[in-house]
Amino acid sequence: MYNLVHRHVITIIIMATLKSKDIAPDFTLTDQNGTSHTLSVLLGKWVLIYFYPKDDTPGCTKEACVIRDNYPAFQKLGIAVFGISVDSEASHQKFAEKYDLPFTLLADTKKEVVEKYGVYGKKKFMGKEYMGTMRTSFLVAPDGTIAKIYEDVKPEAHAEEVLTDLKKLKQ
Repeated sequence: MYNLVHRHVITIIIMATLKSKDIAPDFTLTDQNGTSHTLSVLLGKWVLIYFYPKDDTPGCTKEACVIRDNYPAFQKLGIAVFGISVDSEASHQKFAEKYDLPFTLLADTKKEVVEKYGVYGKKKFMGKEYMGTMRTSFLVAPDGTIAKIYEDVKPEAHAEEVLTDLKKLKQ
């Protein structure tokens, strides 16, 4: 038991220090329709992985809808978009349908990917501490490396920020 717990803690500590130019940790998760998606299958493409706390909450809805509204620009630049939270497939399906989201929402119910990427940890809200997903995004380059990390994302400005950065990076 000690070794299993000990290895788990070490993994979280190592992965929490991801930085630009690191290889993006691979994963396979299911989407809002029950279809599996594996990051490494998308080698050769740009990928935005955006982690968000919870489906159908004000900030997460704003972020998803701003990405939705800019989705044609993401497609034009050839970038795949994955939204990841610890919500279930069913929750993602309701969220995607309610707001007509055209991109993939992945369910990380076991919290394995949020931990690999170092985006699951202590948060504070109204003076209370709790464990949750940080609003953080990773722009993954076609070679599988992390091109940019976006921490403390501002939902209303995030899509434009990523599109501006991607245009610069593709030059």
